[in-house]
Amino acid sequence: MEDMATASAGEPRSGCPINATIEVIGDRWTLLVLRDVMFGNRRHFRELQRHSEEGIASNILADRLRRLVGGGLLSREDAGRGRRVTYSLTEAAIELVPVMAALGSWGLRHRPTSPTLRVRAELLVDGGPELWADFMDELRAEHLGAPPPPDDRPRATERLAAAYAEAVAAEAT
Repeated sequence: MEDMATASAGEPRSGCPINATIEVIGDRWTLLVLRDVMFGNRRHFRELQRHSEEGIASNILADRLRRLVGGGLLSREDAGRGRRVTYSLTEAAIELVPVMAALGSWGLRHRPTSPTLRVRAELLVDGGPELWADFMDELRAEHLGAPPPPDDRPRATERLAAAYAEAVAAEAT
């Protein structure tokens, strides 16, 4: 039985799990679109394009959204004629949170970054697997309709948003 990624993306070049992953998420635009849906809650084409820090072109964005849906990382909900399409993370995409945290951690250590754009990566490093799990539970509630996590502690999304807002405010002064 073919898995979803193989069925939509064709046969992988090898049976290596790293290769199979890279074939689905291995280009910069794909990872950046996932980042923006995951951490920015940008779920519509125009939001993704308008708020792209890197300036993604509309044809590239359309292609990556199509590939992410085909690869089983995003689902697409058509709202009807004249209405915006909404993209949601799938469980497979949500399970990439630790990978995104690891990529951010590597970037913090080895690449130049800006103060405002590094704060979320720092928080994910500091929060570790517990924060990642909380964030993944929130994403499941938002994108998959799972029950919301208990409200007995600060939400991961609120912590990430507050860290970013604080960095933006500090940069403005």
